Amino acid sequence: MAITNPPPTSPRQLLQSLLILTNEISNSKKLLQSPPQKFNSSSILRKSNLLSLLFHDLLLLPPYLLPPSAILCLSELSHLLQSLNSLFDKISNTSKTWLLFHNSSLSNAFHHLNFDLSTVLDIFPLSSLPLSNDLCEQILLLKSQCSRSRPLVHPSDDHLRSHILALIEDIELGTAPDRSRLAAVFGTLKFDDSTSCGVEIKRLEDEIPNQVSSKSTATIVALVGLVRYGKCVLFGPSTPRSLPKLGFAVADAFFPVDFRCPISLDLMQDPVVVASGQTYDRASISRWFGSGHATCPKTGQVLPHSDLIPNLALKNLISSWCQERNIPFKTKPEENGAVVNKAAKEATRMTALFLVGKLAESPLTDAANRIVHELRALAKTGSENRASIAEAGAIPLLVPLLGSDDPKLQVNAVTALFNLSILEANKEAIMESNGAFDGLLGVLGSGATWEAKENAAATVLSLSAIHSYRKRFGKDSRVVGALVDLVKVGPTSSRRDAFAAILNLAGDRDTVGRFLEKGLVELALTEAEKEEAAEEALAMLAAIAKTGGAEALAATEGVVTKLMKVLMNGSDRGKEHAAAALVAVSQKGGRGVLEELACTPGIEKVLLELMASGTMTARAKAAALGRMRRRWMITRVIDPTVRFPSRTATLEA
Repeated sequence: MAITNPPPTSPRQLLQSLLILTNEISNSKKLLQSPPQKFNSSSILRKSNLLSLLFHDLLLLPPYLLPPSAILCLSELSHLLQSLNSLFDKISNTSKTWLLFHNSSLSNAFHHLNFDLSTVLDIFPLSSLPLSNDLCEQILLLKSQCSRSRPLVHPSDDHLRSHILALIEDIELGTAPDRSRLAAVFGTLKFDDSTSCGVEIKRLEDEIPNQVSSKSTATIVALVGLVRYGKCVLFGPSTPRSLPKLGFAVADAFFPVDFRCPISLDLMQDPVVVASGQTYDRASISRWFGSGHATCPKTGQVLPHSDLIPNLALKNLISSWCQERNIPFKTKPEENGAVVNKAAKEATRMTALFLVGKLAESPLTDAANRIVHELRALAKTGSENRASIAEAGAIPLLVPLLGSDDPKLQVNAVTALFNLSILEANKEAIMESNGAFDGLLGVLGSGATWEAKENAAATVLSLSAIHSYRKRFGKDSRVVGALVDLVKVGPTSSRRDAFAAILNLAGDRDTVGRFLEKGLVELALTEAEKEEAAEEALAMLAAIAKTGGAEALAATEGVVTKLMKVLMNGSDRGKEHAAAALVAVSQKGGRGVLEELACTPGIEKVLLELMASGTMTARAKAAALGRMRRRWMITRVIDPTVRFPSRTATLEA
């Protein structure tokens, strides 16, 4: 071990810091309550306590009695104790089950600490210091113990690891683990309730991004499935906690909207750009094209080709965002299936069957709320989870709960259905379930909370990805009215979810007419002037203008002025949508609109800037607007007597 120079501090300060370190290490006694590394931790903790006695007595001595060699050794002891404290901290905050699979490396870490401690104590000038004989004997004994240290994996840790592997093997074979064996393992690990199991699951999931092989990732996922199953079977569903709603149209998910595929609503693993300029996950858009579609799912635009261009910039952004938050993100195609293994699938299936069985017993509201919350959380991520829950028969049991008088149960039920609806195969099961359509619309229109309403809107968005369901939602006046009302009076997140659902339904001309009757154009123009949901409002205006609503948009007072302001000061995506809306309005809204556009001060500069720095779609739309403006000006030059209805507006910078 290399001896480093002591830090620039006084002997007294150094000893005080050593005492603080040993006190912090002593607070790690909880490591002695359960595996792994219970015995190694206990051994080195006793040694740390002995060292604290040495530091205490040295602190009582006059500083001049401490030779330089003692100060140098104390400095090295400080480094060793800091390393020990870090090791204890790692063990305390890492998954217990995962650590059992790394017992050898942890045992080596403890062995190296013992070896380094023995080296420092061997050169410590103990005999030259006026210390008590008892203390000197204890320190010499400590040095002897450290020198005899060997890497130790205690047999009890190995046995516990074997029991866990046996439980996983049972699950993999489709056999439910014996309850008494499961309880014994959980008891040894001090998983005493739903909360401690939840902490273990969270720690296991935090480890997934750190794995470099599919084998280790699969092991962790299997452990997650085992602990989740044991939590439900031994302690029942956990007490629901309020979950934050971050992002738009994603309900339980927390990824930024730009990172999620508009088709699957899942985090994009391989984002690609289609001919319309929209980005989708490669797997989702490939399935869309493979089913015979030739349009952009989001805009409804007929695509000239089905080429897919990798969006590497977005993929890097998603990867960096996930890495900063320890969220799994598979960047290599061969890893896509790494987290799916038979043991994990079987554990999820058994957990789903257990929870659905409990829900089928018609429990009281509080118990039902815990069960549905557990299903909601289980369906939050992963196609396998969503499939298992649906196959267990959860959907027909969740639908009646949409009409619950209990606000928490209602929001958990609608959110669970939303999470399930993300899986394509579940959409039909939900829509064909007796009472699901009316129940969903009931929550959308008169849900007990804003969260319930916005998650109902997100469910409408998810289900309407299928054309026949999109037509069905669009034909129902209750859907149209509820979504417009949500935009009018809902909070920002609710308005965004409502706009997303409206945008998806606006691909049908008849549906657009119903939205126009509800005053959606005026409402969207008002929202476009606000920051919170401006991009969503503008996207909807562009979609409506292209699907039969251009005349209504053109007839709205101040539409050109407001859209031109967005072209000047809006976000990149907002400018794109505003330009698209202006093109449709200019083409379908009559010469008066074109005259107002052409005569708007500063328009030429705005269009040139947009063609130079806008998105691909924005540049194309700006070029189209420029061509229409030039044709209008040429017409006026050829025949100055031509007059158009005056709609000239002043564009304020």
